[in-house]
Amino acid sequence: MSAPRLLFIGGANPLPSSIDIATRAIEEARARGIHVHLLHTEAASAATAEVTALADAVSAVDPDDADAVERWVRARLAEGERFDLVLGLRDPLQESVSRAARLLEVAGNSSEAVRRVRNKDACRAALAAAGFRQPAVRLCTSLEEAAEFLRTSRGPWVVKPRDGMASIGVRKVLGEFGLPAALAALPDPELFLVEEFVAGPEYSVEGVLLSSGPRVLAVTAKQVLEPPHFVEIGHVLPAELPEETRLDVERQVVAAFDALGLRFGVFHAELWLTADGVVLGEVHVRPGGDWLHLLLAHALPGLELFGLLYDDVLGQERVPEGGRPAVRRAAAVRFLTAPPGLLAGVDGWDDVTAHPDVLRAELTVTPGELIAPVRQSADRAGYLVVGADSPARARELAAELADRVTFRVDPAPPSPSPSPSSRIPLGNTLPG
Repeated sequence: MSAPRLLFIGGANPLPSSIDIATRAIEEARARGIHVHLLHTEAASAATAEVTALADAVSAVDPDDADAVERWVRARLAEGERFDLVLGLRDPLQESVSRAARLLEVAGNSSEAVRRVRNKDACRAALAAAGFRQPAVRLCTSLEEAAEFLRTSRGPWVVKPRDGMASIGVRKVLGEFGLPAALAALPDPELFLVEEFVAGPEYSVEGVLLSSGPRVLAVTAKQVLEPPHFVEIGHVLPAELPEETRLDVERQVVAAFDALGLRFGVFHAELWLTADGVVLGEVHVRPGGDWLHLLLAHALPGLELFGLLYDDVLGQERVPEGGRPAVRRAAAVRFLTAPPGLLAGVDGWDDVTAHPDVLRAELTVTPGELIAPVRQSADRAGYLVVGADSPARARELAAELADRVTFRVDPAPPSPSPSPSSRIPLGNTLPG
């Protein structure tokens, strides 16, 4: 009998977290004797060579071009080639994954379902129709349409791209006077969303979609910078929630995936806990970013996130029906922020990264770099991932270590007579 075959569409992008998670996806497949065929562009394959080297076969196809992927799959089928699984780890290529799975007649999500969750307004409409709490939202094409929505709904409001990510272009507005600046920050100011702001702590739910239904692995607590921007600055897994609240969160997320018609993949769902209960946010059929996969792996010893999918499809599920890997530890990630200006140096980093409970750490800025205000995820200055025995200790340790890192920044561009560097310690708020 020949080995099972995985079509891995899109591999990784050059970010360290993406490379790490794609590496795990391939390694967990190969540990099960699964042959991995990677589809990616030549340039992307070269930029993520460590992932490409793990694949058994590689073909140069643009994974974001669903038509090109479909043509490639049809040609392979005509040659008698088969695949048993199809996987992709980014939102934009889920249409390609869906079409490939349909042609290959393997587990996957319908194109209709992945398009629905890709467009945030369509997802909100579907969830509201299914009885879930949702904020009012409108798809707008102009400042005038946005202003009209503000006049007929309750504020404050949030302006955001229809299908964006990484907090790019997301901005809170308090009234019509704030719309011009918010629209100017959008990737596409001619097609965007305005929705009512939801007040309450934010959480996400991590899990997998198996043949038996959605299986929750953990609930994660989020820490977000103060508006007007909504950049995520930390996560703690598992979230410190009363058991009754956690079960309600899990129940609603499971029901939401069923209502949205999503049936296969790793999932990441976002939500708020409000005075009226759970309000669901964005829904994704891919792993959460920001090193959430590493937090999961530490908190659930022995977990193989993708292995759960592979075993289920191949009829080798190792977790009993209705069961789940046990959360035995905790982990947290804290993102670092530097004040705007010219970075002169960073103090305390070596001591912090030497701490025995640091699982992973990286600075993403270098001395001499001009630091911009934090308006999206890419503006963060680095991160620390820590492990601990409890969520409270993980959260405290991540904050303690982050506070030991000091970014020395020249507040003005360098001149022939440079002004003295200011020593500004990391804190929860950014200088104005």
